[in-house]
Amino acid sequence: MGRALGYRTFGAADVQEFFERPDPSPGPAEVLIRVAAAGVNPLDHLLRSGHVRELNGHVPFPQVMGMEAAGAVLAVGDEVTGLAVGDRVTGFALTGAGTYAATTLLLGESTARIPDALPETWAATIPVAGTTALDVLDQLDLPAGASLLVNGIGGGVGIALAQLARDRGLVVVGTGSTAKRELATTTGATFVDYTTGDVADRLRAHAPDGFDAVVDTVGGESLRGIAPLGAKPDALVSVGDPSVTELGGAPVHRRLDRASLERVAELMTTGRLDPHIAQTYPLARAQEALALVESRHATGKIVIDMSR
Repeated sequence: MGRALGYRTFGAADVQEFFERPDPSPGPAEVLIRVAAAGVNPLDHLLRSGHVRELNGHVPFPQVMGMEAAGAVLAVGDEVTGLAVGDRVTGFALTGAGTYAATTLLLGESTARIPDALPETWAATIPVAGTTALDVLDQLDLPAGASLLVNGIGGGVGIALAQLARDRGLVVVGTGSTAKRELATTTGATFVDYTTGDVADRLRAHAPDGFDAVVDTVGGESLRGIAPLGAKPDALVSVGDPSVTELGGAPVHRRLDRASLERVAELMTTGRLDPHIAQTYPLARAQEALALVESRHATGKIVIDMSR
C-alpha cells in the first residue's frame, strides 16, 4: 500500500484527496516504479477538472494526479525491452495511474533510463516540459539566426524552449509577468512584460516584419493577441490550446517515445538544459504545489520530491 493524491470525480481543487492504494501490477507493455520525484504541470489540473475528457473520460475513478515521474523500476511487463528491475528511469504515467504517489505505472515505450549523474528531481521534468520544448523546435525546424517569440517564457515549457532555442542559434523574445523577467533573461532571451503597456506594439518593435515563428504556452486570449505577430500563420504553434488551428497554426506534434526522453536527458547532463526548478514539495504538500501551478504564478518548474 502507498499514499496517493487523486480525485473520485471531476471538479475543482476541492475534489482532491489523499488515499491509500495497493501497488499496481504492470501490464505487458508497462513498468512499475517507485516514484522518487514527480513533475507538476498545468495538464494535471486540466485532467482533474474534466476539461480534457478525451484523455481521461474513459478512465475509472479514483484517478491519481500527475503525468511525469522519475524513480526506480520495481517490475517490468513481458513486452517491455531495454529496461530491468533496479534501473533509474523517467517516463510518462498511464493516464489516471498518476505520479503523485508512492508507486505508479509508466508506459514502457515512453520510459527511458537516466544517466547516473542526473538527479531524479531533474529527470522528473523531462517527459512533459523537456520533450514538449524539443518537439516544438523540431517541428518548426528553424535555421540559426531566425527569430522566435515565446508567449509565456517563464514557465516550465517556456524556459526549456528558450534554452534549447538559444542552443540552436535562434534569437528569442519572450513574454511573461514581471516576476519572471530575471529567470527569462538568464537564457539570453529578450523579455517583454505583458503586465505593462501594449504588448503587441512592444513585440512588433523587436520584429517589424514579424517573427519567423511564434510559440504559445498560454492559450486563450493571450494566444489570439500574439498570433498576428508571426511572419507566416503556419509558423504558429501552441503547446496547449487546440484552437490554434482556427488561427492558421498548429498544435505541437508530440512524440512520447524513449528516444526523445534520452535526447533531453543528454541535453541536461551536457549542461545545455536546466529545468530551473523553482521549488520542491513533499508529497504531503502536493496540493500546494499544484495550486501554485494552477495559479499561473509559478516560475520555472515545480517538482514533488518524495525524499522530503
